[in-house]
Amino acid sequence: MQATSPKAVQPPECFPYCLIWTPLPLITWILPFVGHMGICDSSGTIHDFASPFHINRGRLTFGDPTRYIQMTEVGRDSWDRAVEAARCEYSQGHTYDFCSDNCHCFVAQALNRMQYGGRRNWNMVSLATLLFFRGKHVGLGGVLRTWLPFTLLCTIAVVLAATLS
Repeated sequence: MQATSPKAVQPPECFPYCLIWTPLPLITWILPFVGHMGICDSSGTIHDFASPFHINRGRLTFGDPTRYIQMTEVGRDSWDRAVEAARCEYSQGHTYDFCSDNCHCFVAQALNRMQYGGRRNWNMVSLATLLFFRGKHVGLGGVLRTWLPFTLLCTIAVVLAATLS
């Protein structure tokens, strides 16, 4: 994996070999580390566990990616086979559960199948942590969509607390 800083960068035209993330309305506004994740194949096509037995191709359920992390290439065939195997498994045998079987678990399944980084223990916590601390923002729009609502809510809370005390 490449160590990257969470600063704004020029977005790639597509996201080959990337994990991608977008905020969840309302939830991310309060908890900015919670969001929706997908994985892209070697051609940059997005794969997104959207709902029970359904994998989106080409888009994320909650909008365009605002953050991404470029993964080290492990070989086109290995990467694409793992993404496809996870897609097939999740589209045929997984219901969606926000807390235990979700978009992060789908991405973890693909990484575990390819033994990415020599690991078979990827999970939603390790992926959320990786993207939160090492993910790059997709331009200024990605920074704003990720952080502006949280910043505004915090500002309102501070102003209200100061006013009421």
